[in-house]
Amino acid sequence: MGLLDLLGLGSKSESIQDFVNKGAVIIDVRTVGEFRDGHIKGSKNIPLDNINGKLAEIKKLDKPVIVCCRSGMRSAQAASLLKSVGIEVINGGGWQSLEGKL
Repeated sequence: MGLLDLLGLGSKSESIQDFVNKGAVIIDVRTVGEFRDGHIKGSKNIPLDNINGKLAEIKKLDKPVIVCCRSGMRSAQAASLLKSVGIEVINGGGWQSLEGKL
């Protein structure tokens, strides 16, 4: 496993579309202000700084998760954390790029 895989940016065994087809929830981990300035319709805003306190809530959704941010770095951190607690997650990268893939 390479560094990019650890960051959630390497080759993905499942694609964004696979997650969408499984009814994934999109979580945008940018700040509230960044989210307010533009986001993917229907996405939930849980800033990276708050995600630790929302793990139980995210697990209760009982759905796969696609995380995104501005560039993909914060969402990589979020994906790693969510994966560590058993949540099926993929790093969608930057929200604008992700929006184009949906």
